Order: sequence, then structure tokens, then C-alpha cells
Amino acid sequence: MSQSLIFDMDGTLFQTNKILELSLVGTFDYLRLLGEWDKKTPTEEYREMMGVPLPEVWETLLPHHSNEIRDKANNLFQEKLINNIFKGNGALFPHVEEIFSYLKELDYKIYIASNGQPAYLHAIVDYYRLNNWVTETFSIGQIQSLNKTDLIASIIKKYRIKKGAVVGDRISDIKAAQENGLVAVGCKFDFAKEEELAQADLVIEELNEIKVILSRLKELVDA
Repeated sequence: MSQSLIFDMDGTLFQTNKILELSLVGTFDYLRLLGEWDKKTPTEEYREMMGVPLPEVWETLLPHHSNEIRDKANNLFQEKLINNIFKGNGALFPHVEEIFSYLKELDYKIYIASNGQPAYLHAIVDYYRLNNWVTETFSIGQIQSLNKTDLIASIIKKYRIKKGAVVGDRISDIKAAQENGLVAVGCKFDFAKEEELAQADLVIEELNEIKVILSRLKELVDA
């Protein structure tokens, strides 16, 4: 029986940091023009919330603003993210194509599950041609609850996954794996937090370490 690996996108496969500040500054400059913002751009606050569904992010960043303004900000932010992707301002983490090719040769099924919006995710997938290896990419927007555990559950159900792991950098990925009976592989990358990684079954510092841990991963999956 082939095994499945479900990867997070932001901070796991894609170096979101490279386009985050550019896109966020442009968004908040627009809010300043509207007279809706007069402080510094909350880049660090956003980084702290990576892995959180976007409606919750904008409620936190713009607590005293209307839903209309939050929606405008989010829509503009998404446009700027996508523009920066297609301008080549972003980047995958090292070894993504290498590890995907390696896993596919071993008959692993690869999926992506992210809190990002569909258009943003598809921009990354299209620009870097990830569909050469990835079976399907899933967005949290496909799940009414906006809960990563539920999103992983829907992938398991759709593809009848019996064994596998979730690879991600935040607690939502770790919990989503463990609450669905999968192995949690924590990524000690840009947005990761030590206290969250401590709850993972395995931790890697680079994606190519997956090659090294595959035997250990198989033991945990089969346990």
C-alpha cells in the first residue's frame, strides 16, 4: 500500500517571507490612503500568526475596522502576493523539487494542504510546476469550519488514505496530523516555534532530511 505525505505550503514548501513584507506594506499603504491606517505596517504581528486562517488574521490586525475594510485589505493582499509570485520575487525552500521527485519514485502520494486562499496556492503551484509531483492542492477555504484538522480529514476521506504523515511548520499542522491518526513531521523553518515543534513526532531542519527519516517515518506510520 502506497503511503501519503501531506505538505503545508507557507513556511514549509514556499518561502513566504520573501514576498510577505512587500505585499503587506503595499496593502497597508492603500489603507493609509483611505484614511483607515496611521501606524506602521504590522509585519511582525502577521508573521506571528502564520498558520492561522485569514479571517482570523484580519480580525486581529484590524480589530476596529469593518468587515468591508478587512475584505478589501485581504483581497488586495492576495493580489499583491500573486503578483510577487509571478514576478519571481518568491522562492521554494531548498530541495523541494528534489525531495518531491525522490518521493514520487518511491510511489509516495503527495498532497498540499494550506490555510492560504485557492488563487494564491494555485499561483505557487503553477509558477513552480508543482503539479509534476503533487496529486492535489487543498485550501482551508474549502472547509466551512476553517480548521486544518477538518481539511486533512477531507483529504483522507477523498483519497482513502490509510497511512501517512503531515509535514508542516506550525501547531495547526501537527494537531491536524495527530488528530487524524497520521504522523506529524515538524519543520524547523522560518515561522516555526520551539514549543510547537516539541509536540511533533519528528522534526526536520531541511526538507532533504525527509530522505533520512523515511525509515523512521515508516516505523511510526506502521505502528
